[in-house]
Amino acid sequence: MDIDLDFGDRAVALALLQHTPATINRAGEIIKHPSGVYVTDVPIDPVTGWCSLDYITAEKLGYFKIDFLNVGLYQQIRDPAHLEKLMNTEPMWELLQHREIVQQLVHINNHFDLMQSMPEPIDSILKLAMMQAIIRPGKRHLKGLPWDEVAKTVWDRDNAEGYTFRHSHALAYSMLVIVNLNLLCEKFV
Repeated sequence: MDIDLDFGDRAVALALLQHTPATINRAGEIIKHPSGVYVTDVPIDPVTGWCSLDYITAEKLGYFKIDFLNVGLYQQIRDPAHLEKLMNTEPMWELLQHREIVQQLVHINNHFDLMQSMPEPIDSILKLAMMQAIIRPGKRHLKGLPWDEVAKTVWDRDNAEGYTFRHSHALAYSMLVIVNLNLLCEKFV
């Protein structure tokens, strides 16, 4: 398990912290993890300066990775009050019925057709979160089902074949979509 932290520019945050880049074992080759770092002592490869253990092995040994993620959308946020306003403003859900709008939204921009396959439109953060889950392979079989049917199993992880989302992760992604949608609307007001 790890923590994901979103930043407008991850380099700014990382410059403030002593950290060691995480690594990934890809087919026997150790490469630098694209976003993961350790802020505690870990074994370090003296040549690369990266963690000498791939992140899966490191986790098994009790090391805790943090993913510092670039989310350029945050560069449009003026201050904490602006972010709160965007988060707390009810979005114009009907805009999710327009391909040209959805294509501009983080996390769902490539999934307009999948969203349109649902028998009822997305009109709440819960439905948007369930859509975030359906986008992932482990819950793709729920495509096209009514939302009340989707809700029965969408957060179950037991028998899922393929990558799935936890409820909390899907809600966080959905909140960012709402912020993005409200930012788009703000440009036209």
